[in-house]
Amino acid sequence: GYPSPLNYHFFPKSCCTSVNEVICHGIPDSRKLEDGDIVNIDVTVYYKGVHGDLNETYFVGNADEASRQLVQCTYECLEKAISIVKPGVRFREIGEVINRHATMSGFSVVKSYCGHGIGELFHCAPNIPHYSRNKAVGVMKVGQTFTIEPMINAGVWRDRMWPDGWTAVTADGKRSAQFEHTLLVSAHTYYIFVHVFYVD
Repeated sequence: GYPSPLNYHFFPKSCCTSVNEVICHGIPDSRKLEDGDIVNIDVTVYYKGVHGDLNETYFVGNADEASRQLVQCTYECLEKAISIVKPGVRFREIGEVINRHATMSGFSVVKSYCGHGIGELFHCAPNIPHYSRNKAVGVMKVGQTFTIEPMINAGVWRDRMWPDGWTAVTADGKRSAQFEHTLLVSAHTYYIFVHVFYVD
């Protein structure tokens, strides 16, 4: 296998590590993780002609209750979105399900980044927004492969970009969490290519 992110549009590392207020696409560096941090690790591998994409958010040591609630809600958002995947469902419904659960829990949904088609290409159609009242086009069909990867913020949904051109962070500096699966639509439901193992 080969790490899909490495040199993808000049991304300099083999995976993404997003700590605390980093929403996504954090570049691994020499910063030491500290007790109480949360860190998302996003890994994509190219193997036998196709890409598989996965990310998970982990607690470092003793995370506070607010961080635990954020991470738990984000995982639940992914689970709820996956539960509706089957042929004929509109892609825009994914965002409705995620947004409903996140806002009921007191959190917000990032709008600048979305799930995506995946397979022989790392990123391709369809785009799959995670927020409500989105303009995603199309319905799920047998054989389609795509990711669902909600990014949920403790504060506002807005983001800003670091000068490195990759690292997206929350506009208010509050924490963000994310989980991701790669899915295949089958005749009556879905198949998860890459499993998330969530540890409470």
